[in-house]
Amino acid sequence: MFNLKRTILAASCISIMLCGCGRKVSDASAELTEVASDNQPTSSIHTVTVTNEAESTVPPTEEAATEPEESDIPDPVLQKLEELTLHQKVCQMFIVTPEQLTGYGCVTLSDQAMKQGLDNYSVGGMIFFADNLVWQEQTRSMLADAQSYAIESCGTGLFMAIDEEGGTVARAAQKLGTTSFSNMSYYGSLNDAGAAYNIGETIGRDLSGLGFNLDFAPVADVNLNSANELGSRIFSSDPIVVSDMVANVVRGLESQGVCATLKHFPGLGAADGNTHYDNSVLIYRTLDELRSAEFVPFKGGIDAGVDFVMVGHQIVTGIGDNTPADLSYTAVTELLRGELGFEGIAVTDSQRMNTIAGVYGSGDAAVRSVQAGIDIILMPADLPTAVDAVCSAVENGQITEERIDESVTRILIKKYELGLIDAPADNKEE
Repeated sequence: MFNLKRTILAASCISIMLCGCGRKVSDASAELTEVASDNQPTSSIHTVTVTNEAESTVPPTEEAATEPEESDIPDPVLQKLEELTLHQKVCQMFIVTPEQLTGYGCVTLSDQAMKQGLDNYSVGGMIFFADNLVWQEQTRSMLADAQSYAIESCGTGLFMAIDEEGGTVARAAQKLGTTSFSNMSYYGSLNDAGAAYNIGETIGRDLSGLGFNLDFAPVADVNLNSANELGSRIFSSDPIVVSDMVANVVRGLESQGVCATLKHFPGLGAADGNTHYDNSVLIYRTLDELRSAEFVPFKGGIDAGVDFVMVGHQIVTGIGDNTPADLSYTAVTELLRGELGFEGIAVTDSQRMNTIAGVYGSGDAAVRSVQAGIDIILMPADLPTAVDAVCSAVENGQITEERIDESVTRILIKKYELGLIDAPADNKEE
């Protein structure tokens, strides 16, 4: 089915040596250090080997590196991939707001408009914001009903995503009364691996109980410029501290069946602009500087088994192609996948942000993202235009269907692990 091959790129080697819920945990780190004896947090010792700087390349039309080996793919995933149409497979490569599916101004329940939206666009997932969350049972019902509609429509459930970092970015804590935390800079100042694990574990338990299975957290950026847009959402200015903290948040989240996401690759902590509003954010960093600082936490989180990495819209001079990272083959395929060894799901930051929506059309940005090696496009400004553009790019040979299958296979494997793929009718028990 696939032309399965791997491109071995220059590696940046970072070695890692293993060395309650429902209450407010914002002060003493001692309250946060109780972890299960069979799932202890770890601290890390990092050594970075600098490799030759990557050359800017034109995105190829062939499938990118690190494609899953066919022998490793569960049969239900292979069968589901065969069942999906090209349009359905491309739709799996998008996570959108519920409003983008229904046309409503604000969605707080999953009704027939949601069902029709999922029938028309079998997206990979949805992301929910504070306005969607009213009370806990409303949230559970909204997510459960949407999951049922998705399974009914194409036999594949949804990634249910939220931004729940703790601190100032905590939709569920602020609207639904789940566990609240201080800003991550506070916990970074403690450099307490147990605290980080318990943050992830507690948030994961809270989110899972509501029906969420994907958290766009933790922030893996390093605080290198006080003018960056993230501020106290960042753990530390020390790359090793950030690496230890994010690795243990990842372990905690994923221990509860919630996918964690490192963001914002290749690093937004040295920026002095804002990707939400500016036409472009340019960061003056060489590859050697990235390898010695920004890449360290991403490697730590990858080695901890993170499921997702979010790629930002920043342009970094050392990457060399003058392109937002989520549209850059060098950033996504050569560096994130090839050099750092990430084999999970690469997702863009929201493409409604001005650095993308204000510069590129939705279709152009989506096609460029897929060519770069991205698996999931988050919140395109115009979903129908973006889906049509990717489908057309496959039909005209600009993107191969094998390239689409590569990303959809990654998506379906993770959904299979989460129990989100409906068993084929002939395999179900009588």
